[in-house]
Amino acid sequence: MQSSIVNPQSSISIDIYQSPFTTRYAGPAMRAIWSERHKRLLWRRVWLALAEAQQELGIVSAEQVADLRAHAEDVTEASIARALEIEREIHHDLMAEVRAFAEQCPVGGGVIHLGATSMDIEDNADALRLREALDEVIGGLSRLIAAFTDKVEQYADAPSMAFTHLQPAEPTTIGYRLAQYLQDLLTDLEHLRQIRAGVRGKGFKGAVGTSASYLELTGAGVDKVTGDTVTGDGVTHMLEQRVLDKLGLSAFPVATQTYPRKQDWLVVNGLAGVAQSLYKFAFDLRVLQSPPIGEWAEPFGAKQVGSSAMPFKRNPINAEKIDSLARYIAALPRVLWDNAAHSLLERTLDDSANRRVALSEAFLATDEIIRAAQRIVSGLQINTAQVARAMQVYGPFAATERLLMALVKAGASRQDMHERIREHSLAAWAAVGAGEPNPLIDRLCADPAITQYVGAATARGLLDAGAYVGDAPGRARAMAAQARQTLNQS
Repeated sequence: MQSSIVNPQSSISIDIYQSPFTTRYAGPAMRAIWSERHKRLLWRRVWLALAEAQQELGIVSAEQVADLRAHAEDVTEASIARALEIEREIHHDLMAEVRAFAEQCPVGGGVIHLGATSMDIEDNADALRLREALDEVIGGLSRLIAAFTDKVEQYADAPSMAFTHLQPAEPTTIGYRLAQYLQDLLTDLEHLRQIRAGVRGKGFKGAVGTSASYLELTGAGVDKVTGDTVTGDGVTHMLEQRVLDKLGLSAFPVATQTYPRKQDWLVVNGLAGVAQSLYKFAFDLRVLQSPPIGEWAEPFGAKQVGSSAMPFKRNPINAEKIDSLARYIAALPRVLWDNAAHSLLERTLDDSANRRVALSEAFLATDEIIRAAQRIVSGLQINTAQVARAMQVYGPFAATERLLMALVKAGASRQDMHERIREHSLAAWAAVGAGEPNPLIDRLCADPAITQYVGAATARGLLDAGAYVGDAPGRARAMAAQARQTLNQS
């Protein structure tokens, strides 16, 4: 069977393996960034910038550069098919693209890749692509943070039982719980912004990073732009800086055949941080969506099918997908760690194959979990009846701390009152466990040992757990304000 190139933007092949990221996961913008066509467009962009700088230094002609420029965007299904045909013969993907590009450029084809080694092209193109992909993640994360911020403000005052050890603890507010996730995501955003600002290319330093080929190529020359005579390594430094300026890229000051692979690890580790934050949010949501608690739920479509066997099911499929993909993202930094640690001497090629998978899928998976989280947060369902039920059942136990402090302030012994409250609480827990209404408030308000210090009406007010949320509302609003300020700094 004859192989064919499939345009991922228009159709897919049903006869060969397709990654789930081809159609199921990630958005079209992120898929386009990691597409075969975009990679080759970036390679050509680097080749063109190199030729333009060489023309400015009198190494190649203006006509040759014009020919390259005219065909730099001509990356088509036919051209990629031609490059793959050449690659099957020569077993070198970048050189195959050089030849396919050169066939399109009868005047300038002979100067493509002049003085360069493969990684002068690939690593600078990879840096450009990493920046584009980080911009897409940062944009999606910023929109998600904005959605979280809206929810934090909406529910800042809404009391809800907090859980520690998966046991009812004391009241919090829904907005304050959401603020915890928001805080983590703000940390991730700041980290990714720092990573994005620090992304650098290899520059143009040749086979082992010494720029020997460029020095040999340039020698002494006259700068066609300034008219100045430049000699020796000054020409190579000028050439490198000219190309970098055209690409809008900075470079590592020293490099081997590649840029330091530590950069890949830092980037993917930043993505794993986002995955970590969203994993916790999604896991918590899965717990809260379980019917015995039933307080929160992800949106569920009118015609959505929850189970092929059980028509009543409302499975949290988006939250489960986030956790599934987040686990995968969390495993990828180790691959990039090994690439950096095992890049022996001036380089080995044992990073190449896994980078084709790890870098692209780290970004594609991160894009998908951010998009899924956006859908959840924007359509988050809060079951106020269930929230109120949990407060009614478990809130009085938490509010006993408030009553205890009031009793001591009124002159009672803390130890004596602690024991009285403990006895009533154990009896009330037994009633709740038997499916009866919580009798704790009535029991405490009828105990003379308590009411001699705090009247029954006052005690009943103190045992209203809805008012026992401390400064959670204010802290939630402050976090929302910080989030808006951070987003405005973008």
